[in-house]
Amino acid sequence: MLIVLASRSQCCWAESPQEDIAAQVPAALKIIDVYHASESVPSERTLHVVYWTPQDREPAPQYRERLTRVLFDIRDFYLKEMKRIGFGERTISLATDADGLLTIHLVRGTHPYARYRVESGSEIRQECLPVLKTAGIEASKETIALFCNMSNWDPQAATMSQNGPYYASGGLRNGTAWQVDSPLLDPALMTKTEPLLRDGQYGKISVGRYNTIFVGGVCHELGHALGLPHNRERPDERAAFGTALMGSGNHTYGEERRGEGRGSFLTLCEGLRLASHPLFTRSEKGIDLAANAKLSEIAVELEPDSKAMLFSAKVTAAPPAYAVIAYMDPTGGSDYDATTMTAIPDRDGRVRLRCAALKTGKPGSLRIVVCQANGGRINDEVLSLPYSVSDDGTVDIGTFHAKLKLMPLAAAVKSGNADVAATELQKLEASVKAEPRASESLLIDAARNLAKSLQFKPGPSPAKADGAECSLSEATWKEARVGWLRPMVNRLPNDSVALFVGDRLFASGLYAHAPSNHTYELGGKWQTLTGLAGLADGHGGSVVFVISGDGKELWRSKKIADASLPRFEINVREVQELTLQVEDGGNGTNSDWGVWCDLSLRR
Repeated sequence: MLIVLASRSQCCWAESPQEDIAAQVPAALKIIDVYHASESVPSERTLHVVYWTPQDREPAPQYRERLTRVLFDIRDFYLKEMKRIGFGERTISLATDADGLLTIHLVRGTHPYARYRVESGSEIRQECLPVLKTAGIEASKETIALFCNMSNWDPQAATMSQNGPYYASGGLRNGTAWQVDSPLLDPALMTKTEPLLRDGQYGKISVGRYNTIFVGGVCHELGHALGLPHNRERPDERAAFGTALMGSGNHTYGEERRGEGRGSFLTLCEGLRLASHPLFTRSEKGIDLAANAKLSEIAVELEPDSKAMLFSAKVTAAPPAYAVIAYMDPTGGSDYDATTMTAIPDRDGRVRLRCAALKTGKPGSLRIVVCQANGGRINDEVLSLPYSVSDDGTVDIGTFHAKLKLMPLAAAVKSGNADVAATELQKLEASVKAEPRASESLLIDAARNLAKSLQFKPGPSPAKADGAECSLSEATWKEARVGWLRPMVNRLPNDSVALFVGDRLFASGLYAHAPSNHTYELGGKWQTLTGLAGLADGHGGSVVFVISGDGKELWRSKKIADASLPRFEINVREVQELTLQVEDGGNGTNSDWGVWCDLSLRR
């Protein structure tokens, strides 16, 4: 059941981040520990470290000694922060050799240095797999830190550049963090304010600042390999602790050792997510179980001044859920600027969160993550809802409410169940009919189009259509192709299904992930084409929309990388063939979920 409330219930909120920690961590820890204590499955898992070097390069000097200091420093950082938060002696485990140095698996690449580049991460990892397998390590079931010897240090000129993979991904079962090694990578140098060097990316910096950035980068990317997404600290967290590791904390790590700042810290949400990871619990109980948390009785309300959202729900999960995290993520920014709030389910599985650290003047998405005691997590697939914030900080959740109301129908459409979709449409129509409001007409139009999308049958092409107006989302196209999955009309291929674009709901439109092309025969029978274009909510790509008639460009948008929704009205008189294209914005096609909205031809 979905509930929308308009007034605030009585509830007490923590006054400081430390109060949040004191109130939430013992309750979360109890749920995790009780789960792992029963029928325990102890684990000897460690973080596996690989050193990869191109065929024509020797490893950088003292790589074993330096990387031992790097990983020990990072292990101590996680331990210190987990203890500060209240999770006790939890951190990564590292294997060492008889000499006390880190166990490192050395791999020599198949090709010379010139053959590899930043995008070569997958290829480099593949080259490491046989060495790991010989050591008895199944990479698909482990967490790996892969240091690539791809930096270029000139001690005479004091210049440094990097050309290697530097990213990561992972979760409960496995993960890989591609890292950059260099002769200067050493936390022992982090206190040094000189000598200075010139880095190809960061300019003139001290050797200490270099290690803040790159040892901090190892710590940050390892966080991704352990399943942590980006998130920024809230203002109250910044005042209390410094910079969040998974925000820009890779640029502040250890800076307090030089007296240059407060350094980096783990936010409560980061600590909560790590607390159940097998590398931190030393337990593999439930490691192969799929995350299965579900939310029900979802309610959303605004505080009286409309400056904060209050979210509540009931959580059901097995293994049990021990935390719910709300990410308030402004559009754009690739979630680096997402602030967070956390709550622990009570004995009935109920949670309530106050979401107030919102960026003014921008739309955003409220993403809900549920953490389960075995280390599994349901991320934004559970719930991802749009909102917008005006320049004065007032929150608008109208689109949020529309998405909530459409959720049961969207689930039926996503599953392909036309009968259930028809039933959910009837329920929605009945609820609106009982309390009619003008604002609900768009909702019902969108719902009807969603239900019809399961058995969609287009009308005639525009060249053969009658009447004074023709919706392109109802017409037959001559050709259609998209850059990911398949062309879709009046829906998207995601969990929300509905056309939420630029923080608005649209009843009609075309899914057009870049690079895409939709071509229609007009027969020279139409005068104007109107519509809007933008990125589907929740996707941080960048695209350019282009409209052409008979091969001649008629309209081109600026690069769209936010919630912009350019509107167009184009003269298509005498045009025989109309083409709608979506190009990538120049940085690849990842997340380039372009959408054409409310496309209408008029005589």
